[in-house]
Amino acid sequence: MSLLVQNLGKTYPTRSGELSVLHDVNLTLQSADALAILGPSGSGKSTLLYLLGTLERPTTGTYRLGDQEPFRLADAELARFRNRSIGFVFQDHHLLPQCSVLENVLIPTLAAPGENLETRARELLERVGLSHRLDHRPAELSGGERQRVAVARALIHKPVLLLADEPTGNLDRKTAQTVGELLLEMHRQEKTMLIVVTHSPDLAKLLPRKMEMLDGALAAMA
Repeated sequence: MSLLVQNLGKTYPTRSGELSVLHDVNLTLQSADALAILGPSGSGKSTLLYLLGTLERPTTGTYRLGDQEPFRLADAELARFRNRSIGFVFQDHHLLPQCSVLENVLIPTLAAPGENLETRARELLERVGLSHRLDHRPAELSGGERQRVAVARALIHKPVLLLADEPTGNLDRKTAQTVGELLLEMHRQEKTMLIVVTHSPDLAKLLPRKMEMLDGALAAMA
């Protein structure tokens, strides 16, 4: 399984003309690769993540994930592909406050039911250290615990690609380190491709490969 991006670009219309946010982005990942993308605010990191997650369509370029070019799909097919193939962990956990920990992990399965998904959800929650919190609501959890739930939810469908946008940005340093290490551990166990967008040098150091986004372009880092 591989990820291939060629000459990816994204522009937005403005009153004064088109605004180029990304241009000529090229990237290749193989199964089990883990990449950190760093760069200043406004450099295009999150936009790239949204494109890779198929939440937005690019203006130019091509994107292939495995044997699929997702942006050739119609919207409904693209949504199904995203649900099955891509997992997301955001800075804000986006847990539903009225649902239990177990129910939150199972939410992606509502659009794509399958067998043994509750068993998998329970197993994931045990692996992230929350088997004793299955019936708790998000308000009863710490910030780090909420992000652990978000990691488990992102992995429920065994995605090919796991995307994390500032996953430790709202956490204190010690908790951030714990969540970062957990994210890497789960990525290795699940053999996903992992891309993390972050401002945190401490989090980036945990990943074996690093790239930098500057003025809409992506470049390798030492």
